[in-house]
Amino acid sequence: MSFPLAKPEDGISKLSPADFKAQAAGSFPHVRVFSRLEELPEPFLNLFEEAGRQSVFLTRPWFQHFAKTALDAGDEIRIYGICDAHRAGTPTGLFVARKLGGASRVFSLRKLAALTNYYSPFFAPHLGSTGGSDGEKLNTLATAIAGERPRWDAIEIRPLDVNAPYFSDFVQAFRAKGYVVQTFFYAGNWYEPINGRSFREYFEGLRSSVRNIAKSKNKKIERSERVRCEILQGMEGLERGIAAYNQVYAASWKVHEPYPEFIPGLIRTCAEQGTLRLGLAYVDGEPAAAQIWIVHAGIASIYKIAYDQKFRDLSVGTYLTTRLMEFAIDIDKVTEIDYLTGDDRYKRDWMSQRRERWGILALNPHTLRGALAIARHVGGRAAKRAVMALAARLRRRESHANRTEKAK
Repeated sequence: MSFPLAKPEDGISKLSPADFKAQAAGSFPHVRVFSRLEELPEPFLNLFEEAGRQSVFLTRPWFQHFAKTALDAGDEIRIYGICDAHRAGTPTGLFVARKLGGASRVFSLRKLAALTNYYSPFFAPHLGSTGGSDGEKLNTLATAIAGERPRWDAIEIRPLDVNAPYFSDFVQAFRAKGYVVQTFFYAGNWYEPINGRSFREYFEGLRSSVRNIAKSKNKKIERSERVRCEILQGMEGLERGIAAYNQVYAASWKVHEPYPEFIPGLIRTCAEQGTLRLGLAYVDGEPAAAQIWIVHAGIASIYKIAYDQKFRDLSVGTYLTTRLMEFAIDIDKVTEIDYLTGDDRYKRDWMSQRRERWGILALNPHTLRGALAIARHVGGRAAKRAVMALAARLRRRESHANRTEKAK
């Protein structure tokens, strides 16, 4: 999916007189910016509750843990609180973001990004059910962001539901403020609606090749009597479980975690919230496979899986997946199982439905680094127009400075 690119000269002409006045004052009456989640007034916190019914990855505990353990040096939290234009101070939306620390380097973009990274399977703006349309709220947000000084060179938001109305609303809002906008594919997402089925009904509905192989491997494991599984949900035994997970992960094929405190802290956070399902499989008493599932709002999200490679031939990972599937469907009574980001083959074996996560990159043609980024990312006539428009403005600015100097 893609959208028409904005013309670089569109940005200023699309701003209303009220926008110009707000820019000059350095603030916008319907958007408040906070630098910490803890600063948010109570009414804004209700937006986390509302959005959290959609996904665990939109909840306040998720973002609090992320901010604590997964930021890079120089990153700064920026939370944009959108207020009702007709009822002063009434919260209607939140955009949870960060200023990337790399902007301190000479040639780096001054970039505003959603508060996401490698660990984030999903993101969305927190838009309340009242206070106007989502499009109006995001237009208010884009107006505020476009009016900030110094200007942003780029805004990047991912991973988003490409089919959600707010996706095109975001694109149109930034285009209206003069940004050159690109959309891009981020990841596939395999999932399974349960539709009231039992685990047995779900399992029998798998492709015969997948079902028969899983049955054969699981029977072999059970006959051996070497494998024991446990599923941890709360704080009891949790530190032992984290140690077992770390042991398995270190012996797996997975790369080292870029933020070493994130996963242990996430396990603890989910345990505190009652959403953790930490599955562990032991072979002859030794940790052999581990999986982190998060059960929230009727959705079981399969967040992390790993197994010790020396137990690969035993297929202990498949056995643990089966046990967790059974627990989520028959005990937790989930309505959906979500394998999150990635088009890995094994995910297609267990899931029947696929959707896509996309991103939005809005580049500012009114800054030098933004225009150069357009030339890199977009190319063609759009880049040429952006660079020419910037050069013309710089020439006008220099000419004005020269006339001012002569008049002194």
